[in-house]
Amino acid sequence: MRLGILCSRIRLEEKLIFQALEGRGVEFERLDEQHLALQLKANGLTQAYDLVWCRAISHTRALYALSIFEGWGLRTVNSPQVVRVCGDKVLTTLALSQHNVPTLRTAVALSVEAALEAIEEMGYPVVLKPATGSWGRLLSKVNDRDTAEAVLGHKATLGGPLHSVFYIQEYVDKPGRDIRTLVVGDEVVYAMYRRSAHWITNTARGGEPLPCPLTPEIEELSLAAAQAVGGGILAVDLMETAAGRLLVNEVNHTPEFHGAMQAVDVDIAGRMADYVLGLVGWSGGPWSGGQE
Repeated sequence: MRLGILCSRIRLEEKLIFQALEGRGVEFERLDEQHLALQLKANGLTQAYDLVWCRAISHTRALYALSIFEGWGLRTVNSPQVVRVCGDKVLTTLALSQHNVPTLRTAVALSVEAALEAIEEMGYPVVLKPATGSWGRLLSKVNDRDTAEAVLGHKATLGGPLHSVFYIQEYVDKPGRDIRTLVVGDEVVYAMYRRSAHWITNTARGGEPLPCPLTPEIEELSLAAAQAVGGGILAVDLMETAAGRLLVNEVNHTPEFHGAMQAVDVDIAGRMADYVLGLVGWSGGPWSGGQE
């Protein structure tokens, strides 16, 4: 018995996860999404793995693959339900709001005209985001009506699922940084700042990772956000307002952590691996599989 690791490509994070599993004597197999053709009826993979750990980059591919695995009776991390919510900013914000997790004021509009009305009501500046997407791509800070009309017009002309729904958030004047935490199960493994002179602070867009104290407030908000979307292995992004209030912005279901390794002294891959193995009854030492 062994783990299946669903991957798109082998990045530094996946290499470290593989090393962590090998160091624990755990058998695993990479499931390359480029070579998967999955029958909807359960097949031999049901008996081949105790659990499938998703490290796939594509939200759509991950969601369908995990849904099929779950339909076969396989346990997955994260679950397809969590991937579905976290991969869609509308669903993430809705989940946070329904669980009373403090988040940014957000509106969703289904037409250019409705979007303009929502923006005017919210007040400039606002941020327009695609409902799906990562790494800080396709974000627009809208400072006035002329810009709003131009950006909305471009999105309407481009069309497609990325641009047909208008996700509008209030702009938070951050202190040159945001906060990212990693939640693994019921534990916050680390917190770090992502500092940038640009209003977009993602490390993928040049944000500098720096140590951040893990305060009780940061820990409580991170755990609440993770629980709101269904739990598992999750990165939580928080923003500090000018008044010092913390708001949860987004939750990521397949966290990268190469940037965090520059800021925190934690065996991140090892902590993830221990959590995943604990779900199938591993308690240390060489692992031979088997369910609890």
